[in-house]
Amino acid sequence: MHFLPQRRRFKDLSEREILALAISSEEDDARIYRSFAERLRPDFDSSARIFDGMAAEEDAHRRALIDLHKSRFGETIPLIRREHVAGFYARRPVWLTENLGLDRIREQAASMEADAERFYREAAAHAQDAETRKLLGDLAAAEAGHERRATDLSEAHLDYDARASEDHAEKRQFLLTWVQPGLAGLMDGSVSTLAPIFATAFATQDTWTTFLVGLAASVGAGISMGFTEAASDDGQLSGRGSPVKRGIASGVMTAVGGLGHALPYLIPHFWTATITAFVVVFVELWAIAWIQNRFMDTPFLRATFQVVLGGALVFAAGALIGSG
Repeated sequence: MHFLPQRRRFKDLSEREILALAISSEEDDARIYRSFAERLRPDFDSSARIFDGMAAEEDAHRRALIDLHKSRFGETIPLIRREHVAGFYARRPVWLTENLGLDRIREQAASMEADAERFYREAAAHAQDAETRKLLGDLAAAEAGHERRATDLSEAHLDYDARASEDHAEKRQFLLTWVQPGLAGLMDGSVSTLAPIFATAFATQDTWTTFLVGLAASVGAGISMGFTEAASDDGQLSGRGSPVKRGIASGVMTAVGGLGHALPYLIPHFWTATITAFVVVFVELWAIAWIQNRFMDTPFLRATFQVVLGGALVFAAGALIGSG
């Protein structure tokens, strides 16, 4: 039976191992910055060039560290990585950064630079060799100055017009991928389930039966809307983004919209449950109107009129059918 070796403590590393750790860390960070650049290039070319420049900086650091290792310890660099050292800062796996937005990627890069600066300052404090201590201190200062370097690169590649264009493109992508499918789902779930829920409520005046019908209608509508959205457009030509994200947004919000006025029927008293459901419906319709006004630039009064009118018609249909 094999056991994973215990991770080393940083203070127990030799100077050679610290240099090897720094080399592997710089290699990893350069790869991450290049993955950011590749991820951003189709939509945010100016920001992609910024991360290309930051990756080149990490390559320069790596070369300096390798040269120092050669001069002090020879050609063979020990295999030691972040995960081999207890308490050492970690990096998020690439697959967890692929779907980050532009602002989150910038925040991630700033966090990476702060982590690297702390590492080099700690490593310099442990170094006994004057040349090693100087290089590690210089690298700590360089990492601390990366924010300024990013600003310099931004000034070179990301002028006001380019930044405004990228911010607009990011907002548009957010709207197409999350807001529009989610809003469509919320409208469908809130409005289309009114008829079966309130028809059942007035026909049976049984809160548990009404809840079960509402639960089935909401979950079924959520699954249907989610799969329909995901299958209707792969996003390649329309630019609407990942079909999985759009399917999740649409399906979840559809279910939420229906469950909002189904859950009150867990209350045993019929009229208490029904009045509560009315209040929830009002909140749902107001939320839909607010989202349309906030994100889709629909005038609030027009959005309110459209949503309330549609909801009232569907509710009336359900109430009439249930009372018949």
